[in-house]
Amino acid sequence: MDLDSGRQGHGALLLRCGALLGAALFCTAVLRRWIAGGVCRCSVRMDGKTVVITGSNSGIGKETGRDLAARGARVILACRDLRRAEQAAEEIRRSTGNQNVVVRHLDLASLYSVRQFAKDFLDSEDRLDVLINNAGVMMCPKWLTEDGFETQLGVNHLGHFLLTNLLVPKLKSSAPSRVVTVSSIAHWGGRIHLDDLFFNRRRYSPLESYRQSKLANVLFAKELARRLRGSGVSSFCLHPGVIRTQLGRHVHSWVPLLGILLSLPSLLLMKTPSQGSQTSVYCAVRPGLEERSGCYFSDCAEKEVSPEGRDNAVARRLWEESARLVELKETC
Repeated sequence: MDLDSGRQGHGALLLRCGALLGAALFCTAVLRRWIAGGVCRCSVRMDGKTVVITGSNSGIGKETGRDLAARGARVILACRDLRRAEQAAEEIRRSTGNQNVVVRHLDLASLYSVRQFAKDFLDSEDRLDVLINNAGVMMCPKWLTEDGFETQLGVNHLGHFLLTNLLVPKLKSSAPSRVVTVSSIAHWGGRIHLDDLFFNRRRYSPLESYRQSKLANVLFAKELARRLRGSGVSSFCLHPGVIRTQLGRHVHSWVPLLGILLSLPSLLLMKTPSQGSQTSVYCAVRPGLEERSGCYFSDCAEKEVSPEGRDNAVARRLWEESARLVELKETC
């Protein structure tokens, strides 16, 4: 009798454990589906269109390139690391059957490189239908770019600011065309310190710097839309989601505990690069989106920006200061 009771108790425990495991798996599946967010279900083709994607040798940039190549676009991977970019291009060609995927060198931490890329592009390409400002660095130490800019603002904002302005003539001649800038939900809480953009007077904070650069992306996209109104060129910015990419590699050294947490199974709940690319693709191809130029998107839907991201006066002052820093005499 005692043996039977023990067996029954053991069986009941196994049933409870099984039920808990099943419930946990179900909740994980639901949470993963929710975290994955929106999917771009638009089937628009991009045959005959030319797309430039910065920082596209890995992560969401690479997956954005794969999606647009599958739609028939000529995709230009604008990257600093040419070896990895060539590997990514070959993988995209192989997986999509589109051989019109090319690599060009672009180092956003060098204004010379940005100018050289733009010159070569304008001299050799007939059109530019979509420019996707995707490249970025996240919470790195206080490094300086070739031109003496703090790296996060220099790469995430100033490099793209110069690149976009230099390519505007081709965007206008190819209109209707689009500029898509990858920002982040981290722009909430960000502040633009026009009197100390590079943390020369303040103590450097990797997170504060990152937030400032992502807010700069939002304000840039907004001001670009205002300046290009009526030209046929639209401007959008977006939050891709929390992605399993190499972007957060500096977080591990900056906050060790956070680095440990990011190594736990919670990583399974982050978006894949393919899922994270969906809003970039949406902003690049969705018909009728021109009316929402200047807006901010996430999960393939328009979302609200922070109060700081709606400040038109700061957007204009940041534009003017950015033009001065990159020595751009004529802007759009």
